[in-house]
Amino acid sequence: MMNFLVKTLANAAALAVAIWLLADITLTGDSTGKKALTLVLVALVFGIVNILVKPVVKLLTLPLFILTLGLFTLVVNALMLLLTSWLADKLDLNFHVEGFWTAVLGGLIISVVSWAMNVVLPDGRD
Repeated sequence: MMNFLVKTLANAAALAVAIWLLADITLTGDSTGKKALTLVLVALVFGIVNILVKPVVKLLTLPLFILTLGLFTLVVNALMLLLTSWLADKLDLNFHVEGFWTAVLGGLIISVVSWAMNVVLPDGRD
């Protein structure tokens, strides 16, 4: 349970950095508290998408991963971010990613920040 909480917080921090750096990734809300809650809920959705959908997509596109020496990961991460944006819209969360190339750059930022956060934060396996 602690590991799930740490990963969710890392995803929330990574999403916050991407929102801060990229104008076309938006999170809106009436107050700071509402924005923070929306950010955590979007991080949960993003985590669930990465747990359930991403492995299937990676398996189905394995030849492209091999052909591009792993660079296709950027495209898969972008698609997961766009799927999260679509699901957030369906769940009435005020989070939106505008365009594929924004999603590619956002996915790259989220990957780097999430990796750094997971290195720094404890994972609860001690």
